[in-house]
Amino acid sequence: MRKKKARALITGITGQDGSYLSEYLLSLGYEVWGLVRRTSLDPLMRLSKSTGNKNLHLVYGNLRDSATLARALEEGKPHEIYNLAAQSDVAISFKCPEETFEVDYFGLGRLVNEAMKIVPKVRIYQASTSEMFGRTPPPQNERSPFRPVSPYGEAKLKAHEDFVVGYRKRHGLFICSGILFNHESPRRGEHFVTRKISISLAKIKLGVQKSFALGNLDAKRDWGFAGDYVRAMHLMLQQKKPDDYVVATGVTHSVRDFVEEVARALEMKITWKGEGLKEVGIDSYGNTIITVDKKFYRPHEVNALRGDPSKARKKLGWKPYVAFEELVQMMTRADYERLKKTL
Repeated sequence: MRKKKARALITGITGQDGSYLSEYLLSLGYEVWGLVRRTSLDPLMRLSKSTGNKNLHLVYGNLRDSATLARALEEGKPHEIYNLAAQSDVAISFKCPEETFEVDYFGLGRLVNEAMKIVPKVRIYQASTSEMFGRTPPPQNERSPFRPVSPYGEAKLKAHEDFVVGYRKRHGLFICSGILFNHESPRRGEHFVTRKISISLAKIKLGVQKSFALGNLDAKRDWGFAGDYVRAMHLMLQQKKPDDYVVATGVTHSVRDFVEEVARALEMKITWKGEGLKEVGIDSYGNTIITVDKKFYRPHEVNALRGDPSKARKKLGWKPYVAFEELVQMMTRADYERLKKTL
């Protein structure tokens, strides 16, 4: 008897993680349904390797609309759901807290409730976040207390407690939470600080920009490659029992480190002078190319995040392959070459 092809529904398929995950699942022979908002520009733009693939199906809908979720579930009848759609910009969450809760908390509730009615045996992956730890001292693992300090972290934590842990216990739902630490790639949105740095320094190198401003240079994050992290998402749903996992590299770097690594990749030298809001980054010609601006500081800063991925390594057999330096070089090369062609 021929084995049925595995089917997956991905919300947020046009985002960084969604595009990498869709490519990965298609390479494994999955049929993939991707939920796309009508406001998304060119939904296939980030699915370059998948364009035209007969196993990729895009359906319009969003986490605010239960009817569109039900339609996507009825059409795809997925064995696995990956909920990657979110308002994921921490800074924006302070300005739009209600929208953040509407999508990141209530959106998951709509999705799991429709899934329980239409595909009750489905396995669900929920994209949680290291921002749920907030000011909990590093290293942070699955047993660390959650202390979020942003509306984004709070919304994700409430979704985790109510619909992941809560529905797993009360309804026996197979739902896993991936507590992912910062993960980047050339596909990361340009409004995130990592892309801001790689794009700005590439433009300065090309002579089309003079300087740019950043916030807290000493904020430390555990940065990994998004392409590595989507493998962990898939592995979680292949286990016998649902569980939650921290996905991280276990190594931290500061925003300042990220700047210096991008500069190194562009063969630029940066010297730092001053302190606090008066600190500046100066290039080898004596030009001030980086300043610090208070408006880029968060209202409540998370100073250090460093994940302990021991459980994921042991139970999932997962590990990251791309190191920090390789990641930054990959992003910098991609932005420099793209800008060189278009500017």
